Amino acid sequence: MRGGSVAVVGGSIAGCAVARAASRGGAERVTVLERSPGHLEDRGVGLCILLDRYDELVRAGHLDDGIRHHPVTARHWVAKDPDGSPRGRALWVQPMAMHSYHWGVLWQGLRERTPDGVEFRSGTAVTAVGGADGTGPAWVETAAGGREEHDLVVGADGHRSVVRAAVCPEARSEYAGYVAWRGSLDARLLDGLPGGAARWPEEEVITACYPGGQVVLYRIPGLEPGTTLVNWVFYAPEPDWLRRSEEDSDPLGFPVGALDTARRGELAELAERVLPPYWAGVVALTPVERILLQPIQDLETPRRTAGRLLLAGDAATLVRPHTTSGAAKALQDACAFEDAWRAAEDWTGLLPGYDRERGAAGHALVGLSRRLGRAQVTGAPDWAAIDEPGMVAWWRRQLGATGGFGGLAMER
Repeated sequence: MRGGSVAVVGGSIAGCAVARAASRGGAERVTVLERSPGHLEDRGVGLCILLDRYDELVRAGHLDDGIRHHPVTARHWVAKDPDGSPRGRALWVQPMAMHSYHWGVLWQGLRERTPDGVEFRSGTAVTAVGGADGTGPAWVETAAGGREEHDLVVGADGHRSVVRAAVCPEARSEYAGYVAWRGSLDARLLDGLPGGAARWPEEEVITACYPGGQVVLYRIPGLEPGTTLVNWVFYAPEPDWLRRSEEDSDPLGFPVGALDTARRGELAELAERVLPPYWAGVVALTPVERILLQPIQDLETPRRTAGRLLLAGDAATLVRPHTTSGAAKALQDACAFEDAWRAAEDWTGLLPGYDRERGAAGHALVGLSRRLGRAQVTGAPDWAAIDEPGMVAWWRRQLGATGGFGGLAMER
């Protein structure tokens, strides 16, 4: 199938990847509509892609070594040691080969690889879409009052997707009952901790566990070439001061720069109370302007397509970060979209194959993310009593028969 016009709502990782896939598939015109007015470097902090998924995405032409990343080889599970060991008591060294990224560096790399023919409109907020009934072309309306028609509209506009509201309005995100504090800091600041940076080899991911939560820490490339950041995600019970949404009563998060020093102090106190000293020190080093708070949610949709509308990325499936699959999932959606495009003879043939493959994968990932959340946060084992064989068995029980940590293998 060649020709046609595709509008992609949302220009982050999923949006850039889908736009590239549509252009490579043969669309005559591809337009990306992104509500943010400028670059998106600071929209997120760190993320990881397991090496198996990375190799698949390289073969599919959606990633390459030219996008800066940091190599990781093992995940060290630790817990606070009654004897006060700075790194904590070792629970398990889990082999885990993956690449870690700065969200902005990965986004910029994907943006630069978007074909020149793709029109990227920043500062264009889409307020409504149509075309779910399949009786005619799809259309988008913008906050500026414009309306335009396309052969296909792809929703890559995140977990509050306008496009998803048209495809399956019954789908709602579910709050998991806990939050993630997130932060990043210049890795050179580690030199100020007892033992310095040498206490933490660069290829290690650390998961420091405590009753009711955990913190995951790893290094990522900085925005500037040659720089390195420490990125961390701190899962914790919901603070009693979080504001609630009037729409669905779920707690509202705080973006980067919105937290005050009192809340930062509360986080530092929590870290000192529940984490081994070295990792509590890393959290305490983080500048308040580099900390955000995110209520943990997940979402799955009963369908990803309707008429001339299609969903990708977090608009289609939102999984808890425990699965380490968010970026891979978005890029795999783009791969499946491109495969479906190349196999289709017309628009009605494009959507069903994509829906079948990615719908099943999304359902499996949401199920896994919920199991991981229960096993690691809300229903975690007694970390003081578990040993390495117990950790290995515990991990296998979470994965189940399908595995899926880091994202499922693509069906190509």
